Formats: sequence, structure tokens, C-alpha cells
Amino acid sequence: MTQSNQQPISNLHIAAFDPMPTPEAIQAQLPLSAKAEATVSQGRAALINILDHKDPRPFVVVGPCSIHDPVAGLDYARRLKALADDVSDALMIVMRVYFEKPRTTVGWKGYINDPDMDDSFKVDAGMAKAREFLLAVNELGLPAGTEALDPISPQYLGDLIAWNAIGARTTESQTHREMSSGLSTPVGFKNGTNGDLTIAINAILSASRPHSFLGINSDGRVAIVRTKGNPYGHIVLRGGDGRPNYDTVSVTLAENAMTKAKLLPNVIVDCSHANSNKNPELQPLVMADVIGQIVAGNKNITGLMIESNLIAGNQPILADRSQMTYGCSVTDGCVNWDTTEQMIREAADRLRPILANRLG
Repeated sequence: MTQSNQQPISNLHIAAFDPMPTPEAIQAQLPLSAKAEATVSQGRAALINILDHKDPRPFVVVGPCSIHDPVAGLDYARRLKALADDVSDALMIVMRVYFEKPRTTVGWKGYINDPDMDDSFKVDAGMAKAREFLLAVNELGLPAGTEALDPISPQYLGDLIAWNAIGARTTESQTHREMSSGLSTPVGFKNGTNGDLTIAINAILSASRPHSFLGINSDGRVAIVRTKGNPYGHIVLRGGDGRPNYDTVSVTLAENAMTKAKLLPNVIVDCSHANSNKNPELQPLVMADVIGQIVAGNKNITGLMIESNLIAGNQPILADRSQMTYGCSVTDGCVNWDTTEQMIREAADRLRPILANRLG
């Protein structure tokens, strides 16, 4: 028998397959506490009541563009919890806890992928640290929302999430529509980066149906995941191609498109991204306009999103971490804490007198 001189044909561009702890192993290391479980359960129930129009309060997903420093992140969470309690009669607050960042080309992919921000890519450590952070936030009594980007991550973290977003770059993805159909939370689908609503509406319809696809189970074994479909998909308007879409005409067009598709016309407005022309200082103006629409009688705007941190703006990632500004974003620019508090308190003050009129 002659020996083959053929070159290998598999894994030609793979450098290594490093072992990763199973979801069950990381959950055993950082188990769900009774307090965290209650926060998740109550947060999801509140969101569902809002989306079913049984609760007249809008919800607000607010927090850093991305988590990169857990100490600053928990500092923010403690402040937000106190604020959330103060405005709970008018707004339901969810902390934005984003660990995964989709990149248009290249850049830091987030706390899970590269927790040390030095291209060491300690994904196993990042996943455990992400779970530890989510536990701490939920144990404060503050529900968490995140972007579902990697289809495997929900097996590790899904029990600590009250609300999921599917980003503008992935709303059209079959993988993310399938994943969303099995998520245990309400899911907000953003319109496309070009402002197109159709892909988000199609995503909501797709995710509402049962799907079968390849995934992993809690033991880390490859499995055929069979879902029931998620009835709580909704649209998130974030603007597109440099144009906003939070105005009354754009909101009405979104409502009409959803109604035509036989969907409950729940609309969430993202005050950031193209809606603020990527200028965080414009987010308060966007929010004030949207709250004005609710005060004027709109019953289908059921939530808002704000990118906010302790310090305004953003900063580059420096090799010397000690030279970086505490509580300042390393991804998109954010409004600072004082501005955030003012935005939310002013919105609550405007909403309190009219909330009873939103029911029925």
C-alpha cells in the first residue's frame, strides 16, 4: 500500500481547539441565588405585562454601551437601582449589561471574548466573570438586559437575563432568529443599519414560530435544539444610514407595518445610534421627544434605550490601564450619570399624570 502524499484538507485555518468549561460547570461554580432568581422572574413578568399593555409604564433599558470594568459597572448598577426604586411608579428600569460587541471590521469584541482587553482572548475566564457580574447586578434587585450575539452564550448566562436585544447587524441572521425563538425572555429586534423595518418584522415573525437547529445543551454536548417559538418579539427603532426614526411619522409607519403583519405594534426607541447621529449629547432630546409622544396619547411606545455611563463620552483602550478614565465607555460614547438621572426623573414626572390613560 502506498502512502498518500495528499495535503490535509480539514481545519486548514484553525490554530487550536482549546477546551471550554460546560455551561453546567460554570453555573455550578456561580450558582443562581434565590435573590437573583426572583429578580429575573419578576423582571420578565413586568416586561411581559408592559408588552401585553396590562402595565402602562414604559420600560427603559439603560446602562453602559459595554461592560469592561466590573467595579465601575457595579458602581453604576447601585446608583441605577436607587433611581429605579424612586421612579418605579412611572418607569420600569432594566440595566443594559452588554458583554458582546459586534464589530463592523475589527476591534475589541467585548468582555466575554477578551476580558483583559489585551488580545489574550481568555474566553473561559470572560464567561465566568460575565456570569459573576450578572449575579451581582441581579442580587441588587435590578433586572438585566443584553444583546444576544453568540448563540452559545445563552446556555451560560440566560438564567440571569430579563430582556434580550438582537442587533441591527444580526436581525436578518437565520441563526439569531432561531436562537430568539427559544430564548426565555422578551426579545427586541432592531431595524437594519440602513433603517429598513422589514427585516425586523420578518425576524419577529420568524422567532415567534418553532424551530429546530444545532446547538449545545447544559452538558456542553451538541444537541438538536427544538424551540416552541417566542411570542414576545418587538421592534427597536435605532435609525439608519445617518437618519433618525423616532419621530411621530416614523413611529406611526412602524406601528402600521407591524399591524399589517398581524403583530402587536409594540415599539421601542433606542435614543442612541443613528437616532442621535451617534452623538450621545443628543440622547436627552430624543428621549424628551419620545416621552412627548407618549404624553400626547401614543399607547404603542412601550420602551426606550439609553447608552449611559458614569462619565460622558468614550475613550481608547490603553496598554496602561491605570491611565484610563474610571467609568468611561471604551466603545460608543455615553451620557454621564447626572444627565442619565435627569433624563429618567424628568420622564417619570411627565408620565405620572397620564399613565392611567394608557390602559384600555
